[in-house]
Amino acid sequence: MLTLEEAADRLAIRELVDAYAHCADRRDAAGQQALFTVDTRFLVFMDRTDDRPTQELHGRDSLAPVFANLNTYDVTTHFNGQSTIAVHGDRATGESYCIAHHLCEVDGRRMLMKAAIRYLDEFARQPDGRWLFAERRLMVDWTETRPSTP
Repeated sequence: MLTLEEAADRLAIRELVDAYAHCADRRDAAGQQALFTVDTRFLVFMDRTDDRPTQELHGRDSLAPVFANLNTYDVTTHFNGQSTIAVHGDRATGESYCIAHHLCEVDGRRMLMKAAIRYLDEFARQPDGRWLFAERRLMVDWTETRPSTP
C-alpha cells in the first residue's frame, strides 16, 4: 500500500515530468531550466544501441542551448505516456515515455519529425519540498520524418 506521503511525492514528480514537456512546447527555456538541480546532469542518447551519450551536459546553466534548439521548429507537441516512479526518501528514480512531434519547414516543404523518447530520471527533493531533476537521460528509441499536410 502506498502511503499518502508517497502518493503525494509520485504526483509531484509526475507533474514535474509534465511541466518539462509543457515548458518545451511553450518555448519557456528559463522555466524548463528551473526544473533541474543546480548540479544536474543531462545526457542525450540519439542511438539507443550505443552506451555512450551523444551529448552530456553538467549543471543547470549548461541546458540553455539544448532548450533553445527547440526554436528551430515551428511548433512542437510532447505527448507524455506511461511512467514508473520509485521514491526512496528524498531521492527517486523513474522512467517515462514521450512521443515528441516537431513541425518545421525544409526547402519550402512542411515536415513532421516524430521521436519516441524514453526518459530515465533521477529526482531530488529540495529543502522546500519541491522535486527537481537531478539527472535526466533522454533516450531516442526511434524517429520518423515525413512530409506533413498543411
